[in-house]
Amino acid sequence: MAIAFRLQVDEDTEFALWKIEEDAETLYNQLQLNDDEKAYIESIGNGKRHLHWLGTRVLLRTMLNTSEYIDCRVDDHGKPYLVDMPYQISLSHSFDYAAVMISKSKAVGIDIELISPKVERIAHKFLNKQELATIQPSHRVEQLYVAWCAKEAVYKCNGRKVISFLDHIFLDPFEGYQAGHLQAKIIKDSFKKRYDVHYLRFEEYMIGYVNEGSDEE
Repeated sequence: MAIAFRLQVDEDTEFALWKIEEDAETLYNQLQLNDDEKAYIESIGNGKRHLHWLGTRVLLRTMLNTSEYIDCRVDDHGKPYLVDMPYQISLSHSFDYAAVMISKSKAVGIDIELISPKVERIAHKFLNKQELATIQPSHRVEQLYVAWCAKEAVYKCNGRKVISFLDHIFLDPFEGYQAGHLQAKIIKDSFKKRYDVHYLRFEEYMIGYVNEGSDEE
């Protein structure tokens, strides 16, 4: 399977989706991996997690259009980065899709989620009372996923584990559920930053994506 969807966000930034229809061996054979990466692949078994890891790396290689080895690591906060290439990256996956966002100039964050009514059970864990009050009953599930994906994208863009969705990431009210953008901000102690987050429904999935924000005034 080739790239299923690709969007140029700005002149330096894009993201793409890969529908994972290949088996693990087919994906594995498209990659160059070092001994540590091979050992990690062996440690996570042969389920969806295995396919997701391989799928995001195949998509990253396809987007960067290189035959060279890609040294992709994660920092102490779990944020992926490229050692020898001038791109900032964000990775996500959900069920049949892998998602990758890259930029030459900005920190980025992306999240993809399969839309399911199950989100209702955890809505109170990532949205405060004021945010929940703005969710429209007619499109509640979809808007909850917009909110989740937006907060997840901001979290990944910021790249620090100590940020709480509920206590530190705040969304302004929004109306859409198919495609659009909304304002978000992180407030934690003396740290403040705002973000213009975009969202897009793709088939039965919701995607949230964001470039690096600016300091809150």
